[in-house]
Amino acid sequence: MSLTCFCSHTIRCISHRISYRVWSCSGRKMNRAKLGTMVNGNNCYSSKVVVNDPKLLHQKKAAIRLAGPLKLQVIADFDNTLTKFWVDGCRGQSSHALLQQDNPEYNAKRDELFNYYHPIEYDPQIPIDEKTKLMVEWWGKTHGLLIEGGLTYDAIRNSVANAVIAFREGVVELFEFLEERDIPVLIFSAGLADIIEEVLRQKLHRTFKNVKIVSNRMKFDQNGNLVSFTGKLIHSLNKNEHALDMAASLHDHLGEVDDQMMDSASVKKRTNVLLLGDHMGDLHMSDGLNYETRISVGFLNHNIENSLDSYRKGFDIVYLDDAPMSGVVKLVSELFSPASD
Repeated sequence: MSLTCFCSHTIRCISHRISYRVWSCSGRKMNRAKLGTMVNGNNCYSSKVVVNDPKLLHQKKAAIRLAGPLKLQVIADFDNTLTKFWVDGCRGQSSHALLQQDNPEYNAKRDELFNYYHPIEYDPQIPIDEKTKLMVEWWGKTHGLLIEGGLTYDAIRNSVANAVIAFREGVVELFEFLEERDIPVLIFSAGLADIIEEVLRQKLHRTFKNVKIVSNRMKFDQNGNLVSFTGKLIHSLNKNEHALDMAASLHDHLGEVDDQMMDSASVKKRTNVLLLGDHMGDLHMSDGLNYETRISVGFLNHNIENSLDSYRKGFDIVYLDDAPMSGVVKLVSELFSPASD
């Protein structure tokens, strides 16, 4: 992937530490005629939305509507699902990759770990048991480097402030709609909860009582220095409802959380699921929950031509080309409307 930045803020792009795992700016436009050809005639609402089985989706929506809001929970991936894949024409950063330690030596060491373990994560030839051990090893070494390198909360705050990351249009409206109806939103991430919270704080400028971040959480001393991690390790292969019991509670300074709504036992009684993800693996986020009805929404942000077929088969609804969250807002409003589709 080219490290050249073909956008209006070229200087800003180059000034960041750039590696292929972080972000880059390049042409994002795909051939619109080709996109139209790919989705026309494939049971879709428009050139931005693909529905593989409209009849099944209708049945699922009716079942969730009949059960009511007390039975529903929302499970969402964070990077490239709640956040944009492209920001002002440039590849957005993930919550993992935006972190910059004060000591650049440790940034380089974390990159070395990524370059070694990331291919293993996606290698289909490695048995899952062996791969899981290697993921635990990778996450453990990375967390160790964050502590050893003297990570501070100020560094997190500054990293987020300087990051190229933004939420999709409609995310606030979605969270507000769900909060008004006391529907829990579980944000699953194999990254770091503290960074996600800081992104929420800086980019949305508010908190939501119904949102819980299921991720790895840091512990800082009174001077803001990272000293340890709390809770059990959450990595890319156990990022699902099984991890709900392992997640530490939200930081007090982020805002109050409705404990009765968000405790693990109560959440697991909500057996209807709206799942939001951008990767085929995100379909496993509901593993561990004996759900009755699940509507899965996939955001296919790039590589549409090669990935559309698998996404269409895996997700009930697929939004193409870094679409806004407005379609999901419309969907949840339909789930609580007395009117039929």
